Amino acid sequence: MSNKADQKKIKKIKVSFPHMGSLHIVLSSMVKSLGGEVIVPPKTTKNTLSIGTKYSPEAICLPYKLLLGNYIEAVEKGAEAVLMINSPGICRLGEYSKSIKNAMEDLGYRIKYVDVDLYKSKFFGILDCLKSVTGNNNIIDIGKAIILSFNKIFVLDNLDTILSYYRAREFESGEAEKAFNRSLQWIDDASTGKELHEASREAVLEIKKTPIDKEKEILKVDLTGEIFMVLDPFSNQYIERELGRLGVETKRSMNLSGWLKTAIIPKILRKGETHLERAFRLAKPYLTRDIGGDAIESVSDVAYATSKGTDGIIHISPFTCMPEIMSQNIFPKMRQDGALPILALVLDEQTGRAGFVTRLEAFVDLMKRRKRQLTAEMA
Repeated sequence: MSNKADQKKIKKIKVSFPHMGSLHIVLSSMVKSLGGEVIVPPKTTKNTLSIGTKYSPEAICLPYKLLLGNYIEAVEKGAEAVLMINSPGICRLGEYSKSIKNAMEDLGYRIKYVDVDLYKSKFFGILDCLKSVTGNNNIIDIGKAIILSFNKIFVLDNLDTILSYYRAREFESGEAEKAFNRSLQWIDDASTGKELHEASREAVLEIKKTPIDKEKEILKVDLTGEIFMVLDPFSNQYIERELGRLGVETKRSMNLSGWLKTAIIPKILRKGETHLERAFRLAKPYLTRDIGGDAIESVSDVAYATSKGTDGIIHISPFTCMPEIMSQNIFPKMRQDGALPILALVLDEQTGRAGFVTRLEAFVDLMKRRKRQLTAEMA
């Protein structure tokens, strides 16, 4: 029997996954290009958080609650399987899979749970996962789907960088983001490398149509911390939008393309130093080994931002995250050694919006005074 005939006998599974920034676009592309069916969870809202919090352990971190909420909403929409990336080490992410599976089974959901441990099997882990949820065993097809999805990651991260530049300088708040959101659909629809290249070009041009004030005084801030919190706008209270409104151009030290180079792409195929390699090099005076989560990256990002003259750095972490608590306890020593201004934000479902925005405004005022003082001293 032919391979195509075998595939016809396999029932397609409606698969879903959590939101984390633009990750759903990448995962949707990977599954749909192989003939699989996708259920994208509803956009993360307060209702998602409420559902996830209701069925989560009290002291668990915010990303867990949002993931659980995403999964429950996806299953309610008809998802028959969910994807979960596993992780080794000290971070509680390694326990998410078992805990979420138990929680959903307790709620009566009977679905397929696809646990992908990329750190052990890397590329082959993705292969097995895609075969499992699409029924497509054609290695060539799977290879093309993976390459297209990986390229979408690099395109999306580039668009985020361009958006940040225009959002900090635009005359009318929100115009650049509207253009960015329109362009996301074009990237999502691209089904070949050629289509993706064209969609990327059109998306860049669309964002660049935004009228901006090129003479505006701009601050530059790096964002670091726990990767989910940095990438997911709902989790971080749409911090990049708020900072853009205050005339701040942001740069994510943690992003999907950096994670991809570290965790998936073989060393022989990548150029330059990865984020994790840089982390071990720059964090050495303060942290000599990986203590879990993204702590060593956070410490090194402060050192890196200081060396390149950034105006400030914001560290974002979920409440009760032990690795990030450890990194925050290193920051005072780094400040004594001349590190730039650091704002540590610890967020959970109880975080109030008004107080959050007030802290950002105060931090921006601090950076402006510091920048003007440094400029006066150099004059």
